[in-house]
Amino acid sequence: MKPGAHGAPYANMSNYRRDITPGGTWFFTVVTHQRNHLLTHESVRTALRTAITTTRATHPFRIDAWVLLPDHLHCIWTLPEDDHDFSTRWSMIKRLTSKAFCDITVGCAARTGHQSASRNRRRELPFWQRRFWEHAISSEEDFDRHCDYIHFNPVRHGHAAHVAEWPFSSFFRFAADGLYPTDWGGEAATSAKAEYGEPM
Repeated sequence: MKPGAHGAPYANMSNYRRDITPGGTWFFTVVTHQRNHLLTHESVRTALRTAITTTRATHPFRIDAWVLLPDHLHCIWTLPEDDHDFSTRWSMIKRLTSKAFCDITVGCAARTGHQSASRNRRRELPFWQRRFWEHAISSEEDFDRHCDYIHFNPVRHGHAAHVAEWPFSSFFRFAADGLYPTDWGGEAATSAKAEYGEPM
């Protein structure tokens, strides 16, 4: 057991994950183009969910933790054994989400900002930043720190006063499994205040 945000014990997440699999466990930060506040809109969440489902059908991976904020997301994935190709997975997810978003909106470039000459040459839709940030999870302690960071992120950015107030997060699954108390995050753990891939 380790202390939660209020000093109350909660189950060690190593019991939840069990191991670092050979395919690798990765923390990601992915940001929208020009930090546009799009990701928490219902239509975009639906498009993103569908894109992930479609991608996982041919390129499986496990989502260990997740948070969706208006202009970026953080998550932890575990890939299958002997498969480290997260770049293809993100490319598919970003492309499918972008296409769905542009299909349901009028004037995609006008909605999400000026389309650069470089993006025009690459035929890229202006929804996501081109790059993403990744970090290889190295240990159970590293996994725990990044889970804390993910779940506290809405409070850190001022979107909620308490972790449990933000609906777009895997926090509720973790709490239901006894990994956090339901009131976790009132006084954030040190790891939740750290910097993990924010600057893009």
